[in-house]
Amino acid sequence: MGSLFGLSAAHGRGDHALHTGGMTTVGEVDHRRNGFDPHALLTDWDGGQVSWLPDGRRLREYEIVAVDREIEIAPGLFFPAWTYAGRVPGPTLRATEGDVVRIVFRNQGSHPHTIHFHGIHPARMDGVPGAGEVYPGGQFTYEFEALPFGCHLYHCHSVPLKRHIHKGLYGAFIVDPDPARHPEHAEAARSRLLGTPQNARWQEMVMVMNGFDTNFDEENEVYAVNTVAHAYNQRPIRIERARPIRVYLINVTEFDPINSFHVHANFFDYYDHGTTLTPTLRTVDTVMQCQAQRGILEFSFAEHEPGLYMFHAHQSEFVELGWMAHFEVV
Repeated sequence: MGSLFGLSAAHGRGDHALHTGGMTTVGEVDHRRNGFDPHALLTDWDGGQVSWLPDGRRLREYEIVAVDREIEIAPGLFFPAWTYAGRVPGPTLRATEGDVVRIVFRNQGSHPHTIHFHGIHPARMDGVPGAGEVYPGGQFTYEFEALPFGCHLYHCHSVPLKRHIHKGLYGAFIVDPDPARHPEHAEAARSRLLGTPQNARWQEMVMVMNGFDTNFDEENEVYAVNTVAHAYNQRPIRIERARPIRVYLINVTEFDPINSFHVHANFFDYYDHGTTLTPTLRTVDTVMQCQAQRGILEFSFAEHEPGLYMFHAHQSEFVELGWMAHFEVV
């Protein structure tokens, strides 16, 4: 990994190289060849095809295809991934509490796969062997009501489980609260509901923390948020100072017991699993998550001067191997 990770000269990076200490990947990942850009993944919400059922409930229909695909996870470093829709993480599915969600899953990969959703659903929709597992060339339709509201995920549950998850079969599943169901916290619920004026003032983004075992020794050689090492270090995430920030944070890192998120020069409120409308932790700057744990972070740079603000895992090894990033507050 020495040619990819190390001290990088400041070629074309200006002051940014000084802020990172020059510790970043060398070169550029071809996002077009990959078929996805980590910056676009931050806000790429998939609301499905929307229609209405006779009983008045909203139906959201999705189609997800599993395909084997080689992806570039660091400059010049390729990983033989198993993917949902050709990308890692898979599409960020977003629905509203109480919607009926219907997912047609087709497997064009080389191994049996499932989609297991973290949420509430019937046993026959669990996405495990015997309840929604799909062999190559087959398909299955999952259907359930989107409950509870929160920051959730989906992933393959075929065996061996660690291999199917590590290879890239996972994605975010966000269920917005229905304000009508939460009159005591209606304003907070409206601020999370995509499409409302209250939600539009927020800068929302999804961050899936992941890792890659490139030599298959069950230890990760690369760590990232949204797959590409140091993507938000090479090109910081632009933040408007006056608008608050909401991060949907999910950990799917295999082979490490925990991952973490730490922001510099600031603090955030944290909603564990996103299933509450009041914070479960207040005024913290670091949170730990085990695999499949997730939550919502809310914070603001309104009282800060413009500039680059780091955020990263607070495991030094993870930082050096790709999980280092910056917000650019303007």
